[in-house]
Amino acid sequence: MILRIARRLARDRRGNVSEFLLTIPLWIILVFAVLNIGRFFFARAGIQNGLGEAARVATLWPAKTSDDIEAAFTAGAFGLTSSEEPDIDISTGTANGQSYVEIEVEYDPEFFLLFIPVQPVTLSYTRRAYRPT
Repeated sequence: MILRIARRLARDRRGNVSEFLLTIPLWIILVFAVLNIGRFFFARAGIQNGLGEAARVATLWPAKTSDDIEAAFTAGAFGLTSSEEPDIDISTGTANGQSYVEIEVEYDPEFFLLFIPVQPVTLSYTRRAYRPT
């Protein structure tokens, strides 16, 4: 009786191992997907933080230059890899008699999902900061 139960458990273990080996590639892909999605949201938060810092510097008196605003963005941004530089465009203008600085940022993060190609995603944000008169 005990020998029969032991044989059944041994057969079940072989089945469990083979099922696990069949599903392990899916688990690995799932782990890489979760890590990449987390990295994407971390970079998104970093860009928004840098953009807010750049907008804050743009509102300071005396008026800051575009280089100062870009330096503030770089100092405030986090979660970006060194190989992926965001594109920053700073323009000035006037609306209803009030001068402003418009800061546009575009960022294309790379995704790595083992051997599965992933379409690139572009993060683009715009912030307008009104300058004091």
